[in-house]
Amino acid sequence: MATQWTSAMGSAQLARLIASQRAEAAHSGARKQPAYRALADGIRLLVLEGRVPVAARLPAERELALALSVSRTTVAASYEALRTEGFLESRRGAGSWTAVPAGNPLPARGLEPLPPESLGSMIDLGTASLPAPEPWLTRAVQGALEALPPHAHTHGDYPAGLPALRRTLADRYTARGIPTMPEQIMVTTGAMGAMDAICHLFAGRGERIAVESPSYANILQLMREAGARLVPVAMTDGLKGWDLDRWRQVLREASPRLAYVVADFHNPTGALADEDRRRQLVEAARSAGAVLVVDETMAELRLDAAQGDEPLMPPPVCAFDPAGSTVVTVGSASKAFWAGLRIGWVRAAPEVIRSLVSARAYADMGTPVLEQLALNWLLTTGGWQHAVELRRTQARENRDALVAAVRRELPEWEFEVPAGGLTLWVRTGGLSGSRIAEVGERVGVRVPSGPRFGVDGAFEGFVRLPFTVGGALADEAAQRLAAAARLVRGGEGMGTEGPRTLIA
Repeated sequence: MATQWTSAMGSAQLARLIASQRAEAAHSGARKQPAYRALADGIRLLVLEGRVPVAARLPAERELALALSVSRTTVAASYEALRTEGFLESRRGAGSWTAVPAGNPLPARGLEPLPPESLGSMIDLGTASLPAPEPWLTRAVQGALEALPPHAHTHGDYPAGLPALRRTLADRYTARGIPTMPEQIMVTTGAMGAMDAICHLFAGRGERIAVESPSYANILQLMREAGARLVPVAMTDGLKGWDLDRWRQVLREASPRLAYVVADFHNPTGALADEDRRRQLVEAARSAGAVLVVDETMAELRLDAAQGDEPLMPPPVCAFDPAGSTVVTVGSASKAFWAGLRIGWVRAAPEVIRSLVSARAYADMGTPVLEQLALNWLLTTGGWQHAVELRRTQARENRDALVAAVRRELPEWEFEVPAGGLTLWVRTGGLSGSRIAEVGERVGVRVPSGPRFGVDGAFEGFVRLPFTVGGALADEAAQRLAAAARLVRGGEGMGTEGPRTLIA
């Protein structure tokens, strides 16, 4: 099993998840089934949606029967059905634990950038990135060229980043209420470069890393390729937030070296962690001796006004660990400004930064000087604020157009409208997200399927829709997705193996 850590799913906890699922099914008018079949399908769907992790030990038959107020025969029959389908493995004397059958997940698609020659015929919802906010990119590059001559007379290698940009980034954290020195900053080649350096420093091959489930697909793949053993921590019911009890359990029992979270407009769900959850996450990581890596690349993309007494944004997670001994923060210009400006950064304790810089000497040596100068120009002239406000307006308009179009064309699809970020996390009405991604490319729309954002094949019933198109193009994208859904429901997809729908 890929996770290589077996968590225990208590009978009361599993009963609550099943009860919540039954309420959803009753609301949607799902057809009646034999009790054992309904229970088996319910557990299968919980696994596929990531609400019960793969490799989780399930309660004994008698315990679950008591918790659900059903007969032990019903539970035994449902477990046997799950074993037959490959969603449960059992060993005498050791119990039963969840699994994903051979051949699952179906191929995950849709995150790689489209080649330029495909852009005219394909609507690309695979990448959560928007075009550059002009004229600010052009002005930033012009400002960088003007500032370049003094740097051109040096060797050009700055493994920790340009001193001026490190100081600017440190000042920004200080202005947010977290006193920061330039020695606590390392500039990287995008957030991916930052995460690569962090993983190699803290989590060698075979080390465990606790991750949200779902989480950002590209980071999950980076960790896998670094040889990490990923331990998924399910989001709360409805995928709206962070289950602190579950986090404490995983941090205590799995003893991961690292924990990775996206607390600001989580990618892909759009959830925003409140102040109390941020504080508790830091306390849990500190207590367990884990390094908490916080990805705040979406932090500046608040799209809606706060409601009631709600603050516009909670304090940064690093506010609860200002010295940076437990929290390592990753930031980037790619989402708030433009993906083509490959500048990221790390904020941590000075000794952590020194270790990252030393390790980096054998990787990429440093980040391009001209791009660092462009970002420094944006941050020190006021151009950043103007550009980010332009980005927020564009993302808000695109989000509202996409939400309206999907609700009109696909009313059975379910999602929460996030107050910020760049993505919708959509439950596809019981259809396979991987099949929708496959068929979607044939009808001219590209989407990433849910399993890309999970561990061990979870989230087959989801797709991620970014706010990258608006207006008539959002309408056309929803129409093509609806056409793909009709084809999948009618039996088209990737061959004949496996169910077209998640619940038969």
